[in-house]
Amino acid sequence: MNEIKFCKNCLIPNTRPNITLNKNQICNVCVGKKKIDWTKRKKKFLELIKSVKKKKSNYDCLIPVSGGKDSTWQVKQALKYNLKPLCITWRSPARNKIGTQNLNNLINLGVDHIDFSINPKKEKYFILKSFRKYGSTLIPMHMAMHAISVRTAIEKKIPLIIWGENSAEEYGGQESLKGRYMNNKWRKYYGNSHNTSVIDWIDQNLKNEDLHPYKLPKQTEINQKKIKEIFLGYYFKWDPDSTYAFSKRYGFKSATKPKIGLYNFADIDDEFLVTIHHWMKWYKFGFSRMWDNLAIEIRNKRISLNNAVKKINHFEKQKPSKEIKKFCNYVNISSKMFFKICEKFRNKKIWYKKNKNWFLKNSIVSSWNWGK
Repeated sequence: MNEIKFCKNCLIPNTRPNITLNKNQICNVCVGKKKIDWTKRKKKFLELIKSVKKKKSNYDCLIPVSGGKDSTWQVKQALKYNLKPLCITWRSPARNKIGTQNLNNLINLGVDHIDFSINPKKEKYFILKSFRKYGSTLIPMHMAMHAISVRTAIEKKIPLIIWGENSAEEYGGQESLKGRYMNNKWRKYYGNSHNTSVIDWIDQNLKNEDLHPYKLPKQTEINQKKIKEIFLGYYFKWDPDSTYAFSKRYGFKSATKPKIGLYNFADIDDEFLVTIHHWMKWYKFGFSRMWDNLAIEIRNKRISLNNAVKKINHFEKQKPSKEIKKFCNYVNISSKMFFKICEKFRNKKIWYKKNKNWFLKNSIVSSWNWGK
């Protein structure tokens, strides 16, 4: 049986994809953090804007948005530097009231916007299929979000796509894929598609033509159309607390309490898909969204290691029962079937069973079991 080991600086476990611990048990994200000259980075952004403006397109840039704090921040930064953006959204079938409110607020900042809805029958089938096959509810979302954005930029001859933070920087990844540019190689490793493409999902219920919204253009086509994709977090410091404070000034609303994890201002615009996605980390990796959030808080020196452990022990004891029920109703499966599917993805290398209860070996959650 393998043990989970946690970074001695930020608590992130070595079971998280793309995380490695060195001989001092410090993770690669903490080790890789370096001082950045943000003035120099801003200058690079201004040079980029200048080159984009020369193209004289109807839209200077395309911004994939959900209405969340980060996309509100992205839009305001684009407007601040006199870019004319077209915003585009993959419309979640689980979009909720606060998600609608925040998206409308973003649009009212002064942008054109496309709200892209996918055939609900095909989408529902695809979401359940991805949950059964990979224990993930968000593979269709990520495939659609990227494909729709890139295809729209090509069709409308938009020279620049502005994404948020580079998750390879924030959560661990290859050095060659950190930095300013998004591309299809990045999507292969960090696009949350399990390295699948449309062809892998075709069956008797999902024909090739049904999957067009998920079909990502080849990198050669993107390059031929001279479209650049950048991470705004490369040019301006990305931090969830500061982007929330910034977006709040422009009308973004938080929830009364977190849906999952630590923040009441993140992962809140979707009623159940995002919550289930993050909760499945328990089965697969033995940690949850709370770890991701606290690791960022520790690295930004807003919470101590000891207080982070206390928060984990206090909060990591509840299943998102309401969201599980809503998801089951959405895809039309029983809760019994839901948990049966979940069990397929339990990592037996880190979980062990005792008296019909599941436990994690070497867990920092002091007095909690998974349940029977």
